[in-house]
Amino acid sequence: MGNARLLLFDIGNTAVKVGLADVDRVSTSYTLRADIGQTADSLGLTLTTLLAHARVHLDGIDACIASSVVPAFDPLLREAVERYVGRPLYRVSRDVVVPLENRYDRPEEVGADRLVGAYAARRLFPERRCIVVVDFGTAVTFDCVQDDAYMGGLIFPGPATALAALSREAAKLPRVDLDVESPEPDPCRNTVTSIRHGLVFGFTCLVEGLTGRLGRRMPERPLIIGTGGFAGIVGRMSDVFDHQIPCLLLEGLRMLHNEVVAGGDRPDANLQPHPSRAKDEP
Repeated sequence: MGNARLLLFDIGNTAVKVGLADVDRVSTSYTLRADIGQTADSLGLTLTTLLAHARVHLDGIDACIASSVVPAFDPLLREAVERYVGRPLYRVSRDVVVPLENRYDRPEEVGADRLVGAYAARRLFPERRCIVVVDFGTAVTFDCVQDDAYMGGLIFPGPATALAALSREAAKLPRVDLDVESPEPDPCRNTVTSIRHGLVFGFTCLVEGLTGRLGRRMPERPLIIGTGGFAGIVGRMSDVFDHQIPCLLLEGLRMLHNEVVAGGDRPDANLQPHPSRAKDEP
């Protein structure tokens, strides 16, 4: 782990994945809460602790690159990186343009995480014309890639979001874990197991159904890639995924740095990290 040169941040609505990578691969990752109530100092000290745990010296880090869907978290990260890491921070969509044609009606509305996942899939599987990336987080997203274009996709509440809503709206229903051993749903005889099987097999059928329907709208059968923690659960219940890549977005950030930032093959305006206290940001 000591040879890591890049510090990567995948900032979601509930969690922040922090990755360490060299040129060729992501070597390790950590998961933090996406807490916008913390201070930049607390975040910075956490980062230095993670680097120490991974046996990576600050002097070895060349750059940081981040994908974020939480604007309120961005100033915290910017200040923490400036004060405690002291390396350039490149942010996807703002500082670095993802090299895919974006066919969204309003391209600026696409979450940076969705573009990074689509880009990573495209680079990892260049031989496949069509790809669908299924990413489980606060939401589960289905993102379609055809040739070198991001075609758009679907958004659905994620498993943890659905479970939290069910517990909140139905006062008599308990919160449960989603650990299922049975390969098929059973007619369950208690509430906890009923919820567990309903969520796990419900989302499995959701993935099977929506990827199948999306595939029929594409010119050839797409490669189906699963990522995010719940992808492993779906993968145990179904063969819907051709590949499961837990760190797909972190790998995408690593590849973006190699191709766009270090490669220098994009316009200079897209490669300059913003100052830590830019006037046009909160």
